[in-house]
Amino acid sequence: MKKLITFSIYTTALVSCLAAAPTFTVDASHPAGKVSPMLYGLMTEEINHSYDGGLYAELIQNRAFLDNAATPVHWSVVNDNDSAATIALDPTNAFNDQLTMSLRLTVTEAAKGHPAGVANSGYWGVPVTPGTSYRASILARADSSFSGPVTVSIVSDDGSTVYATGEISGLTAEWKKFELTLTTGRVDATAKARFVITLDRPGTVWFGLVSLFPPTWDNQSNGFRKDLMQMLVDLNPKFLRFPGGNYVEGNTVETRFDWKKTIGPIEERHGHPSPWGYRSTDGMGLLEFLEWCEDMKAEPVLAVYAGYSLEGVHVNPGADLEPYVQDALNEIEYVTGDTNTTWGARRAQDGHPAPFNLTYVEIGNEDWFDRSGSYDQRFAQFYDAIKAKYPRLKPISTIGNDQPETLRVHSRKPDMTDEHYYRSVDEFIRMSPEYARKYDRSGPEIFVGEWAAYETSFPPWNGRSRNEPPTPDFKSALGDAVFMTAMERNSDLIKMQCYAPLFVNVSPGARQWRPDLIGYDALSAYGSPSYYAIRMFSRNLGDEILDTSSLETPVQGCATRDSKTGEIFLKLVNPQATTEPLKIEINGVAAIAPKAVAIVLAGKLEDSNSITQPRKVIPVTETVRHLKPDFSYTMPPHSIVVLTLKTDL
Repeated sequence: MKKLITFSIYTTALVSCLAAAPTFTVDASHPAGKVSPMLYGLMTEEINHSYDGGLYAELIQNRAFLDNAATPVHWSVVNDNDSAATIALDPTNAFNDQLTMSLRLTVTEAAKGHPAGVANSGYWGVPVTPGTSYRASILARADSSFSGPVTVSIVSDDGSTVYATGEISGLTAEWKKFELTLTTGRVDATAKARFVITLDRPGTVWFGLVSLFPPTWDNQSNGFRKDLMQMLVDLNPKFLRFPGGNYVEGNTVETRFDWKKTIGPIEERHGHPSPWGYRSTDGMGLLEFLEWCEDMKAEPVLAVYAGYSLEGVHVNPGADLEPYVQDALNEIEYVTGDTNTTWGARRAQDGHPAPFNLTYVEIGNEDWFDRSGSYDQRFAQFYDAIKAKYPRLKPISTIGNDQPETLRVHSRKPDMTDEHYYRSVDEFIRMSPEYARKYDRSGPEIFVGEWAAYETSFPPWNGRSRNEPPTPDFKSALGDAVFMTAMERNSDLIKMQCYAPLFVNVSPGARQWRPDLIGYDALSAYGSPSYYAIRMFSRNLGDEILDTSSLETPVQGCATRDSKTGEIFLKLVNPQATTEPLKIEINGVAAIAPKAVAIVLAGKLEDSNSITQPRKVIPVTETVRHLKPDFSYTMPPHSIVVLTLKTDL
C-alpha cells in the first residue's frame, strides 16, 4: 500500500512536470501580413441624440419650431404676477420655404422689472460654465408698433439667477438676423438653466429660428461640442463612417438622409424625422460630417442612399432607381470634386474650396432587411455608375459574410463587404479565436462596420434593455477586447472596423439603444470601459501582423510590430476570474529591452463608468522589468493588457 502511494505521487509529479506551462508565443521572425492603416475608426448615426443634443453643439431644442406641428414643444411662457404673454405656432409667417413655421410671442402686459416672454429648456437643460461666451443667433420680426428692445438671457430654471444677458433692438416688420454674445461670470457650473427671451413692454414678435452655441471645437460657427470631440480625437480614428446606419435610409424614401437638403446656412435647412423617433435639425449636414473627419485627420467613409428604407419600401432597379444613382454621383462630386465641377463649386461656396479624400462608398445600409431581393441589382446599378465615373473608388456591399450566402451580392464582386456583429460576451470569447481565419484572402476586403459586445442575457433590441445602464460594464469590454484581437490578427483582410453606437445622451428619454461607447448629459461626458479598451488598442498599433499562438491558457491576444522602430505591441485579454501566469516567448528577435510599458485595464465584471463615476474603470500604466525574449508575465483577473516591447531590429 505504501509503495503504491509513493508511485502515485511520483507519477502525478512527473505528469505535472511534463505538462506544458501556459504559454503565449509571438513569431517575430517575419511578418504574417500588413496591418490595414485604416483599421480603427468610428461609425456614427443620429440615434440616442448623438448629433442634436450631443456632438452637434447647438443648445436650443426645437430651434426652428418644427418638432411638433401642433404645439411649440420645449418652449414655454415666462411671466410674473404683473406681466402676461402667450405663444403660438404660426405657419402664416414663415421665414422662408425651408423654415416653414414661426413662433409668435404676444406680450399683453409688461414693464421694466416685470418682463414677459418665452423660454427654451434646451436639451435636458442649457449648460452653464463659468467665464464662458455663448453665441446667440435669432431670426425675428415684429408688428409695426414694436421695435424693441428684446432681452436675451441664460437664466436658472427657477428664474432667480441670471447667468448671462444681452439685448437686441431695431426689430421691424421684415425678418432680420440678430447676433449677440452672452458671457457668464464667476458662476457654478450647472445644467439647470434655460434660454430666455423677454420684452419689457407690450408687443408681438415672431421668431423664425433661435440658436445658441457654446464655444466649439476649433471655434467653428456651426460646430462640435469640445469635450466629445476631444474624446473622439483621443481614439486616433482613421476613418468615419457616416451618416448612418439607419439614419441614411430613413423610415421612408421621403425621410432618408437627403444630403442636398443638409448643406448651406442653417436657416436653409428644414430638417427631417430621424428613424429613431425624433426630429433631426440637419444642422449636422454633409459638410459638417466631412469637417468632422478633417478635424480628426480621418478619412470619410460615405454611405449613400441606395433605394431601400426601413419600413420595407424599396425603389425598383432600372429607371426608377436612376435618379438616386445620379444623386449619389452628385454627392461624391460634392465631396471630391474640384471647384470647376458643379458640386465642387457648391462645396467651395459653402466654405470649403479644397476637396476631401475619399476611397470607400457604402451602398445603402443593412440591405439584408430588404425582403424584395432587389439589393443585388440595386448594388450593381450603383457599382457600375460609380466605377464608370470614379474608377478608383471602392463600393462597399452592405451584405457580408455574417449573412447567408443567398442574400449576398453575386452579379458584381464588391470591393468590400460590411459585416455587423452584436454578440454576447460569451459568444465573442467563443468565436474570436477562429474568426476570419478561413476567409478567402482573394475575396472582397472586409469592413466590420458595426459591432459591440453586450453583457446581458438578452440582446440590445429586447425591450428589457430599456432598464439597463446606457453604457456597457467591464464584462462587455472583455468581449470587445477579444474581438479586437481577432480583427487585428486578420487585419490584412479586415481593412476597417468600428464599434456602434458611438454616443448616448444619458438624460431621461434621450436614448433608444444600448450599450453605447460614450455617455454624456448637457454638462459632462464619460467613456465606458469599452471606450478605454478601444483607445488602448487604437493608439498602440504597428504596421506588421505577427503570428501568435497560445497553449494551455484562456488568454487571447494578438501582436503587431512597427517596422520602423521594431516595437512590438502585444495585446492580451484574460476573461477569467483568476490570475493567469504566462510564459511569453518572442521568437525571431535578438534581444528585448529589459523594461517595457504595460497599459492595464482591469476590474470587476459589473464595474462601469457613469456621469457620477466617470473614472471608475480606467487604464493604468505600469513598468514591467527584467524582460528577455522569453519572460513571465501574470495577467490580473478580468484584465486587458497592452505591452509595448522594444526590440533590436
